[in-house]
Amino acid sequence: MEDSQIIALYWQKDPDAITETARKYGRYCFTIAENILHDPEDSEECVNDAWLRAWNAIPPQRPDKLQLFLAKIVRNLAFDRFQARHAEKRGGGETALVLEELSECLAGGTDAETVYAAQELEQCVRQFAASLPERTAGVFLRRYFFTEPVADIAKRFGLTEGHVMVLLSRTRKKLRAHLLKEGYL
Repeated sequence: MEDSQIIALYWQKDPDAITETARKYGRYCFTIAENILHDPEDSEECVNDAWLRAWNAIPPQRPDKLQLFLAKIVRNLAFDRFQARHAEKRGGGETALVLEELSECLAGGTDAETVYAAQELEQCVRQFAASLPERTAGVFLRRYFFTEPVADIAKRFGLTEGHVMVLLSRTRKKLRAHLLKEGYL
């Protein structure tokens, strides 16, 4: 079923919207959650919670790209679950590594916690990613949006793991410079 048809089902509040969403994007959304949580049960719960969030968000929202809309919901839910699970101590795995790698690009303090500042920062990072060469942007998004392991990214792009690490390091430095220029650091 086409995304426009699935979205139309949501607008009609037809329960088949969730069935069709799960059929088309279930594995995709599960993979995103699993890359962050490394726990099949928690990942499945995130995906189910995502269907509910999509149900409640459409309408009034009408996503341009349903796949990316769902990815963002699942990713946010998975990070929330990860943070709740690791509130007292930070665990290992890709998520902790990704957060640690990105920490050099983020400013501390309470200003970043406000919704408005977070939205502006998100837009700034989005513009930065859009300005990158296609392969670099793909590697950056696979690592820091989808939290994929470096080995998987290397395989996907036909690169060595070392090359991916260098590419990510250089991209983080460019992101930091961009955030400094824009006044976020």
